[in-house]
Amino acid sequence: MAFTVNPDKFRYPAEFAAGVKGKRVLISGAGKDGGLGQSFALAAGLNGAESVAVHFHSSYDDGLDLVDYLRSQGVNAFPLQADVTNMGDLWASRSYVIEKMGGIPNLVICNSGLTEKGYSFGRSLREIEGESMAMRRARVRQAFINNLNETRLVLDTKIDGFMAMTHLWSGEAVYANEPIQFVYISSRQAIDPGVSVPGYAIANWAVLQLPKVLQVNLGRSAELVSAYSVLYPFVRTGMTNEYAENPKVFGRWQPRMLETFEAAEGFMQLLAQPKEVTNQGMFEAIVEPLPERGERAVKFTWKQVKFAIEEELTPFSAQHPLEFA
Repeated sequence: MAFTVNPDKFRYPAEFAAGVKGKRVLISGAGKDGGLGQSFALAAGLNGAESVAVHFHSSYDDGLDLVDYLRSQGVNAFPLQADVTNMGDLWASRSYVIEKMGGIPNLVICNSGLTEKGYSFGRSLREIEGESMAMRRARVRQAFINNLNETRLVLDTKIDGFMAMTHLWSGEAVYANEPIQFVYISSRQAIDPGVSVPGYAIANWAVLQLPKVLQVNLGRSAELVSAYSVLYPFVRTGMTNEYAENPKVFGRWQPRMLETFEAAEGFMQLLAQPKEVTNQGMFEAIVEPLPERGERAVKFTWKQVKFAIEEELTPFSAQHPLEFA
């Protein structure tokens, strides 16, 4: 059975359940065992959600086991297998989700567990002593293709996929005149990018713009739709587990990686806040050491990120403006 987490760790205080209690919740990228999406599905299902749609594309073994567990706990959970970058596939899921939930989802959590394996963006591969020029060209070409294919998949899933999910379910909510909330899972890589994962950093930056772009396009209907983004530091998942004891990877942000149940508890605290507090916000998870409590003890808080855009006329343009009649 591909279900290895301890579900009891995902049962949280009653005050944290307010964000999911009685709601129809759809979580994308929720199939992978030990993943962040799985933790959101468990947190929603075990804390009072009316329905939970567990979306996955290829992680069907883990995803179906998660659905089975939630159902064993009395949760109306169901699998949703779809490629969010395939618009026909995504559209075809619409009637299925509505039928299973008995209505449209009123909380959509856009999450993706994809990233690149890692490469030096803008740099070629190192030379190998004794390697022929023909062999080097072939090796560099193949690495170029493989790396950018990984990047394209990350960009397509995080940008196109999140936009498509938003367009689909916001459209349904506005048509039905029902409120809906979107939460976009981003990363601190968006505002403090590291090396080796350029597509991941760029995709997560784009995610931060979605709430504002959605609000502008909705016009008067914006009062029905609330949206915000969440920037996580490193969380120990199947994707990051090999680096979980390597502070060179996570040390600039945190004393240790968060466990998924810790990340989910912080998320539930944020979800429980009224939409007037969270709508259009960008919220960064901060993890700090608590040495007086023990070596692994940490303090988890939320900071709101705000961008201050400044525009200045360049000196050369001020001195020599172009004039057109």
